[in-house]
Amino acid sequence: MLIDDFYKDIDKSYFYLGLISQVSRDHSIAQIENLSWIKHRKIKAENLIPNTINYFVLIDSVQGLFIGELYQSKIANSNSVHDSINNGKFEDVYSEIGIDIVGIMKSGDHYFSLPGFQNVGITDKVYIANQEVIKKYFDSIEVKDSPNIENEIVPFANYSSIKDQLIHIKPSTLFSRHLLAVGATNSGKSTSALSILDKLIKDNKKLLIIDPTGEYRDSFRDIEVTKLTLGTDTIMSVSEVSIQQWAMIFETNDATQPAVLSNAILSLRYQKKAGIPGIYVKENQPVSLVQNHMASVTDIDKDFVLSDLPRQISVETNNIGGKNNNKIYVQNDFNFNAIQWLVQKVQYKLSNTSFLKFFSDDQSMKNLMNEVDGFIETPKTSLYIDASEIGMSDSVGGMIIDLICNYLINKEKSKINPFVIFIDEVHRYTARNNPENDYFTGLSNIAREGRKKGIFLFLTTQNPQDVPSVILGQVGTLLIHRLTHSDEIRAVQNHLSMNNIGQIKNLCKGEAILSSINLLQDVHLNIEKCDRPHENTTPLL
Repeated sequence: MLIDDFYKDIDKSYFYLGLISQVSRDHSIAQIENLSWIKHRKIKAENLIPNTINYFVLIDSVQGLFIGELYQSKIANSNSVHDSINNGKFEDVYSEIGIDIVGIMKSGDHYFSLPGFQNVGITDKVYIANQEVIKKYFDSIEVKDSPNIENEIVPFANYSSIKDQLIHIKPSTLFSRHLLAVGATNSGKSTSALSILDKLIKDNKKLLIIDPTGEYRDSFRDIEVTKLTLGTDTIMSVSEVSIQQWAMIFETNDATQPAVLSNAILSLRYQKKAGIPGIYVKENQPVSLVQNHMASVTDIDKDFVLSDLPRQISVETNNIGGKNNNKIYVQNDFNFNAIQWLVQKVQYKLSNTSFLKFFSDDQSMKNLMNEVDGFIETPKTSLYIDASEIGMSDSVGGMIIDLICNYLINKEKSKINPFVIFIDEVHRYTARNNPENDYFTGLSNIAREGRKKGIFLFLTTQNPQDVPSVILGQVGTLLIHRLTHSDEIRAVQNHLSMNNIGQIKNLCKGEAILSSINLLQDVHLNIEKCDRPHENTTPLL
């Protein structure tokens, strides 16, 4: 397309600003003909305000048509300029504008694309982009690697710099490299997340919503999603939970507690396998006999009586003693006292009747893994999992997330209908992720390998620093609300242009910057609040 194709109804000279006077790799400078050219003017239905920033310009070049966004506007600071302005001699004042080049439309093309190594040239003419140019730019905003017949989702936001211009975007643009919404408390992050979920539900996209706090329990109707409440209508067998996940639930330390917990569970598994009720007492038993019993427990012998776990932990504190090479287990009072804190933590968790009810074999209730299987294989079916009844602690929520994610990542690709996993405030469940205590392998594996199987993450967090680097490094799309701490901003600065980094602290509630490797440039948005109920309002003091 040529520049005249965009300015058919009116002479493009009315939109003219000046010439490119300086070119560098990261931006360009244009010199305005004189100060009168940047005065406000109205041309037919177009209201032009060129004396500010954050609007688009079109540059006519021999390489094609470049579109850019203004990030700076200035005039020289001198006595002569001051006198000319005071005397109304605007034609004697020459201002400069700084331009970020964001796209190019080459001869014969019909859409803007990334400019790559191409750039504008000195003396290229600069024009204010009219509505026709802006519409074409918004039609080109998504980077298209290949022909794609995917439908756009219902718009969830407006472009902040263009009044009433809705954002039309495809699901793959948001989710193909995972989506992370970040923002300080009360910045509008959760409201934005619910607005996006609302549009995905309306478009019949598959969603798996894991809600450890119950915040979204009333946000979706029963006809829209299948709802599960763990410990109330849904259970699972203790055999499904790994030793690492039990350690996560009971918040063991990194010293002796994980080993004691593992030994206690192994003893109870032997009791279940042997059909012996109660706990396994090692005291005064030969070491060789105990070792044979424990060795007989195989990978399929994972069931045990959870309610016996506190008492079993108490009797696991033994040392090897005896005389004349007759090695037996003897009680160690020091170890017994040291392990009482773990016993108390386990007893506290088990005092929640819904928690115990969740880990049961009640055949009248739904089984969590069976429900997840049905969700995976059924097209256009969404699933909401409320884990708040079995405990709103981060450890319980983290265990449920890890359990489900590990289960999903091991599914065959052919059995999966693509879907999005939504986890709110993900920092609560990943803070313990470190090389010495890698409990959260499930979520990390989804971040690394999930998109190959059609599993995409939608996460929110208040502080991007609390999201493990292995997960943050796999995120290709960020919805950034207001952040105030310099360290938080530093964690996301690699995703943003320098001009946008300085605006993060000034975003109002509901405003956000959408940054993605699937977009031509970062986009400033006003999120439209949906009308779904959401239990996140702040009580008045």
